[in-house]
Amino acid sequence: MLTSATPPTASAHRSEPGALMQTTQPGPVKIAYSIREACQASSLGRTTLYGHIAAGRLRAIRIGGRTVIPADSLHALVGGVK
Repeated sequence: MLTSATPPTASAHRSEPGALMQTTQPGPVKIAYSIREACQASSLGRTTLYGHIAAGRLRAIRIGGRTVIPADSLHALVGGVK
């Protein structure tokens, strides 16, 4: 039985020798997070985030009908900066 050597494809598994790694371009830097995104990014629950907002430890801004968390405020809360 003859087998032909084929070049690796983008769908190849990373564990296979010679497999190509797909690169993705990073998106724009986020300057604010929705409540859902802030929960995902920080691994904190929705109620916990709203508790920090009420206590003044996390800044929230209403824009139209949305509440957004400025990225610097979320980073400060998670990083322990007061």
